[in-house]
Amino acid sequence: MAQSKSKSVLLLCGDFMEDYEAMVPFQALLAYGVSVDAVCPGKKAGDICRTAVHESLGHQTYSESRGHNFALNATFDEIDFDKYDGLVIPGGRAPEYLAINSSVQSLVRKFSESGKPIATVCHGQLILAAAGLVRGRKCTAYPPVGPVLAAAGASWIEPESLAACAIDGNLITAATYESHPQYIQLFVKALGGNVSGSDKKILFLCGDYMEDYEITVPFQSFQALGCHVDGVCPKKKAGDTCPTAIHDFEGDQTYSEKPGHNFTLTADFEGLDASSYDALVIPGGRAPEYLALNPQVIAIVKEFMEAKKPVASICHGQQILSAAGVLQGRKCTAYPAVKLNVELSGATWLEPDPIDRCFTDGNLVTGAAWPGHPQFISQLMTLLGIQVTF
Repeated sequence: MAQSKSKSVLLLCGDFMEDYEAMVPFQALLAYGVSVDAVCPGKKAGDICRTAVHESLGHQTYSESRGHNFALNATFDEIDFDKYDGLVIPGGRAPEYLAINSSVQSLVRKFSESGKPIATVCHGQLILAAAGLVRGRKCTAYPPVGPVLAAAGASWIEPESLAACAIDGNLITAATYESHPQYIQLFVKALGGNVSGSDKKILFLCGDYMEDYEITVPFQSFQALGCHVDGVCPKKKAGDTCPTAIHDFEGDQTYSEKPGHNFTLTADFEGLDASSYDALVIPGGRAPEYLALNPQVIAIVKEFMEAKKPVASICHGQQILSAAGVLQGRKCTAYPAVKLNVELSGATWLEPDPIDRCFTDGNLVTGAAWPGHPQFISQLMTLLGIQVTF
C-alpha cells in the first residue's frame, strides 16, 4: 500500500534510452504512490520513444537490440517545473543527443539550483556534465562515462560493480540498471519517503522467455522497498540465467516478440523451501506454457494458495494457476487470450478494461499485462502490509 502527499516526479526520456532504466523507476514510483510524468523534447503526450536493450554478453562492450516502445504521458513543451519534486534521467544512447539540447540543459539546471533530488543512471550523467552541474560533485556512472565526468570537474567514483550508486547532496548517480534497487531506494528517501513492513521474502517463479518487464519491474521494485526477493527456475540454480521476451503491440493483430535481457536467478530451484517465503509472484510471457506442465511448479503454487499466502500472477502466468486447479470459485483477470483457461478452471472472468486494470480476490492478485504493473505491485504491497509514506 502506498500513501503519497502529492509527490510528483519528471522522467526525462529520449529515443533509445535503455529499456529497464526508463520503465523500472517509472512503474516502481507509480506503484509507491508517486505521480510520474514522462516527457521527451520534440514529442507530446501519447507519442512513443523507442528503447534499447543493453546487455553484457561477453564481448568487449555491451550489445544493443530493440526494446519496448515507451509511451509518453506528458508534453515536454508544457512542463511546469514548479509542480515537480524530483527528476529521473535514464541512460542508454538517448543522453548523447539530449545532452546537446539547450532546453534540456536549462531544465536540469533548474532542478539543480532548486536543490530538488536528481537521479541519473548509466550514460544519463552526460546530461549533467553538459549542463555544468558535476564540478566538485561526487558521482559514478557506467565506467566509459568516467573520463567525461572527470573532464567536467566531477569527483569521479569508480564503480566497484555495475550495481554501484553514489550520493552527493541532492544528486544520486548509478552505474547501470543493476543499481536500481539501491538507486530507487535512495531517490524515494530523497523525496522524503519512508517504507514500513518490508521485512518480507518474495519468491518469483521464472522460466525461459518470461516477459522481460514482467519479471524485472516487480522484482526490482520489491528489492527497492527492502524486501528479500528470489527468482528460481526448474532445472536451474542461482547464477544461471533465463532469456526473456519483449512483448509489445506494434500494429499487428497480436503482440510482437523481440529478445529481452537475460535475467539472473538468485536461488536454486532444487531443495527450495517455499514455506520460508511470504508471497509468490508469477510473471507472464511464454514461460508459463511449459512451467504449467511441471509437477514441482504446480506443487509450489498449491502450497502458497492452501496456506492463503499472497499470490500475484500477471498476463499468461494464470496458465499456471489454471493448471494447478486453484482458480475454482475465484475472481480474476489475465491477458485476454488466457480467458479460456481461466473460465474452464471454474473462475469468474474479470474483464481487464482498460488493460492496466488489476484485481485482488482474497490472497490472489491478477493482472492482464505489464502496463498494469503499478496496480499489480501496489495491490501485492497491500496484501503484504508494506507502506510507502511521504
